[in-house]
Amino acid sequence: MMYNKNRLINDFKVQTKTTIWKHLEIMAACYPVYSTRLKGLAPFLQNYDVYIYAYDTNVVVMCLDSCGSGEKNIYEESETLSPIIYSEGCEPRISAVGKLAETVQLVKERLQKRNDKMKVLGVLLTEAEITNSYELSQLWTANNIMVIDELKRLKHKQIEVNMDDTLECKAYVDIIIDTADEFAASMNPFGEPKKLVKDFIKNEDWDDDGVFAKMLNAFLSKDMEIVDEEEDGTTDAEFDHGFHELPEPEDEEESKEDTGDEDKEEEDDYDMNDVVLPVGEIEQNLNVSVKVEILRPIANPREELDKLVGCEDIKKRMDELVALTSYNKMMRELFPNRKQHEVSLHSVFLGRPGTGKTTVCKIFGSLLRQAGALSKGHVVMCNRGTFIGTLWGDEERAMNQVLEKAKGGVLMIDEAYLLNGKHESDPGKLVIQLLMNILADETQRDIAVVLCGYKEPMQKLLDSNPGLQSRFPNKFEFPDFTVNELLEITRRRVKEYGYELTPTAWEKYIDILKQAYQVRDAETWGNARYIANQLERIYIQHATRCVKHQPKDKADLLVIIPDDIVPIEVPRKRARIGF
Repeated sequence: MMYNKNRLINDFKVQTKTTIWKHLEIMAACYPVYSTRLKGLAPFLQNYDVYIYAYDTNVVVMCLDSCGSGEKNIYEESETLSPIIYSEGCEPRISAVGKLAETVQLVKERLQKRNDKMKVLGVLLTEAEITNSYELSQLWTANNIMVIDELKRLKHKQIEVNMDDTLECKAYVDIIIDTADEFAASMNPFGEPKKLVKDFIKNEDWDDDGVFAKMLNAFLSKDMEIVDEEEDGTTDAEFDHGFHELPEPEDEEESKEDTGDEDKEEEDDYDMNDVVLPVGEIEQNLNVSVKVEILRPIANPREELDKLVGCEDIKKRMDELVALTSYNKMMRELFPNRKQHEVSLHSVFLGRPGTGKTTVCKIFGSLLRQAGALSKGHVVMCNRGTFIGTLWGDEERAMNQVLEKAKGGVLMIDEAYLLNGKHESDPGKLVIQLLMNILADETQRDIAVVLCGYKEPMQKLLDSNPGLQSRFPNKFEFPDFTVNELLEITRRRVKEYGYELTPTAWEKYIDILKQAYQVRDAETWGNARYIANQLERIYIQHATRCVKHQPKDKADLLVIIPDDIVPIEVPRKRARIGF
């Protein structure tokens, strides 16, 4: 393969965040271009992954800045290419651009001692958003720097390199490493220089010992776990109405960084560790104990609310309710003798399973805590079975215990319409009356009650007791997803795990989803729950194929092909009998 000696730097300069990864694949396959990975390059980039590309008189030093994509990392870059950014009213921060600029200058000076025609380009790939990148582009170009920002999951990118030691341009890398070591030693005259980690990724057979196959076989030997709404440890936060890029696995140090919330444990207003949660169990009587789920408040509820897609009315209504609550708190402090607005926090969430009610309830409690309306902001999840016991008086005992656990937070009663039994003697009606008595108690202010369920039966519940309508003035409706919204949920979920679908696999998936949506039973359709279960089936099929036909290239482990797309069973509309 022929490669124009002048193209190495020029080709990098035209890359964007949508083309850079394909270009790096080409570089790895281009045998005249020597490339390698360094886990740190002293003295300026010792805490960054660094890739070096060399050919003829061109050298590219590429730095990966895996800093996270949260609000903290949206900032203006320095106009002086300084390694430290000083902004008025803000703490000084490290500038990856500035550090790369100094590295480029150091490398260039050393290489030009050997060949005065040497050219060096510094490329920064960063997860941060640099708001003034357009204004600084000319400055960066003049200093042989280019920046591609707003990238995702850099730590998980598998970038192949071409470490062919027979290539003459490998000598440039040796010079760069020696330069870094010498400079680091001069910067630290009082002790040993910081060791440069020369840990290269080698192009070796990646699973000679069959470790991967053993892991997959162990995984496949387990029964497939059908993901149900609010039972997979993340509730439905990852799926509902395009929610999050969705939360990353917390199995390594990267977890904070992956979610873009690396410093979110240090909150502006309160520390989540200060919230002491109650035990998730109540005693209906001496013989029967019932578990209740307790959801911890979240650190950044407004940020999570902003991530909701397709729920503009819910966001607007919640903003209004929280704003009025905050206003009331301020007025009480400024004018304690003035009559205050009456604000009810009790709400009704209307929607089918898988539409995000639990996630929004969690956000709701945390927002109310930030507004000062609730002291804790946690959520206690209950249903009919939590209250209905076997002995006389169980309902009252259960209600008192649940309310005590929910004090300072939100009491969420799922499928609350089931409390509205058909018979007058149904114990569920007693639970409703007990709840009404509690809500009428003016001392019970540090709690918000949320009733959840299908729209029609929930309306019947509210109509069954005139007092309920007035006690629950806030109604939030969660519509079913459209096909396009379900596809967006799929994209985000697949992206979270780093998978890619081939074009034909994606077309097959769309066809399966459209068919399932067309024949669905609206009363039992799982919305985001269906997506979770369908993807789980696909992952199982994909893993099975990889075990049977182990890929030669580890990158293929993340590629889903049409054979992996196997539909799951969908409950269909029941045929009506009669005329």
